[in-house]
Amino acid sequence: MSKQTPFSVCGESLMSPMHICGFFDSREQQYEVIIPYIMEGLAANDKVINILEGNRHGEHCRCLADNGISIAETMASGQLEILASEDTYIKGGEFAADKMYDMLERNLLSASRAGYESVRACGDMVWALKNLPGTDELLAYEASLNVLTPKHSCSLICMYDVSSFSEDTLTEVLLTHPYVIKNGKISKNKHYLEPSAVKSGISDFVSKPLKS
Repeated sequence: MSKQTPFSVCGESLMSPMHICGFFDSREQQYEVIIPYIMEGLAANDKVINILEGNRHGEHCRCLADNGISIAETMASGQLEILASEDTYIKGGEFAADKMYDMLERNLLSASRAGYESVRACGDMVWALKNLPGTDELLAYEASLNVLTPKHSCSLICMYDVSSFSEDTLTEVLLTHPYVIKNGKISKNKHYLEPSAVKSGISDFVSKPLKS
């Protein structure tokens, strides 16, 4: 188990490492949760990583700047990274769970070597709705993060738009996160299953449509 470090989300004081599923019904609700989380991380000298669709980067940066975050300064120092889904989750036009796991682990190790005590990462999972090759590895990937996070001082928020994903997909995704954000509140997830238990149900999951 890595060193525990404090962080806050949804007004609750928590300790990393933590893998969190964020269910949001609007862009506004999403930002109400992640902006304070990001701002606190920057003030605490945590490494902050945001991953979202490339066409959202301009809007995202404007939102951060409107809340007093110096985009140029924090990105130049390397403390803030804003990455594109197209260069991470679906690099090369496909999703590969093992490659994404390795990329995230490299980023966590790099942050530690750079002197950051903790990493805060938010990933928008909308890329999965494109149903590109490998998307059926989504559940396996989410489950694998519960093996990765305890090894590092980090908090990871996987953000899902509840109006876009099917109810079956959201139910399955919920099984892979120890904590869940819903209606702007965070709680321990009573439906969480250990990675080994989740893997046994992957064959059932992959046949289900992701989009409602």
